[in-house]
Amino acid sequence: MSFEFIKKLPTPDEIREQFPFPADLAHLKAQRDQEIRDVISGKSDKFLVIIGPCSADNEDAVCDYAARLAKVNEKVKDKLILIPRIYTNKPRTTGEGYKGIIHQPDPEKKPDFLAGLIAMRKMHIHAVEVSGLTAADEMLYPENWGYVSDILSYVAIGARSVEDQQHRIVVSGFDVPAGMKNPTSGNLTVMLNSVYASQHPHSFIYRGYEVKTNGNEYAHTVLRGATNKHGSSLPNYHYEDLNLLLKLYNERDLKNPAALIDANHSNSNKEYEQQIRIVKEVMHSRKLNKDIHNLVKGVMIESYLEEGCQKVGGGVYGKSITDPCLGWEASERLIYDIAEY
Repeated sequence: MSFEFIKKLPTPDEIREQFPFPADLAHLKAQRDQEIRDVISGKSDKFLVIIGPCSADNEDAVCDYAARLAKVNEKVKDKLILIPRIYTNKPRTTGEGYKGIIHQPDPEKKPDFLAGLIAMRKMHIHAVEVSGLTAADEMLYPENWGYVSDILSYVAIGARSVEDQQHRIVVSGFDVPAGMKNPTSGNLTVMLNSVYASQHPHSFIYRGYEVKTNGNEYAHTVLRGATNKHGSSLPNYHYEDLNLLLKLYNERDLKNPAALIDANHSNSNKEYEQQIRIVKEVMHSRKLNKDIHNLVKGVMIESYLEEGCQKVGGGVYGKSITDPCLGWEASERLIYDIAEY
């Protein structure tokens, strides 16, 4: 057998018991969950802004960012719902590079998974404590969902995971909105099939149990651009793309048609400054077309305290060690601009 079983890790229940989510924060999360669900379902006309670092690599910097975001939230909360992006798992196309705090709580040291699970949970709790804003994370590993399922208000399924059956059926058991990104190929049918699967009930094996789910009617689409066979980025946030997605939704029996636009990744060709222009174009498209306005419920933006990125060990506080991000000042201005639309 090629697996070497090193050590058995604590179960999600054991970690949650050791590092509990405070009751007052659980009450806050319930309120936030409902507010976000109401946007996805169309009951609320508020707009979602999921914003934060490409990778949540440092608890102090991430919580500093969340605290700043909370102050901005007070000024825009009548129109927007700000959701900190606290992504603790990073998909790697080649398997190389920093894989997130769950792998390496200290990016400059070797993996330590027990310390990583604890660091992930503590950071999420701390961020809510300092900001009052429950966060979004990517479910890269379905088996790990239980370690933070009582804390998060939004879950993203990435472009490399959205075609995977386990991700789809695990999402069907969530009680929070889940954004299903289009795959790197850009195939919108694959993305919509993922939403369909996630919205329906399933029976399957999960963490050694036979389980049954009821379906997640708040599963929805996220446009993040695509990559063609030559490796070039193909954006899919333009007015024509949104009309096509609207047409495809109308052809299918899906609950709560909704889409978010990821302004970075292949939509910006990872040119992080372009996120400002892209978000403003999306907002303009919503203004031009009532049906697009009703479909597009929010945007995703990669942003940190300092703009750009650095190598692991670069030493600049609040600067990304993965993809480059907008800096804080530009991000704050962009949030206020979004609220003005």
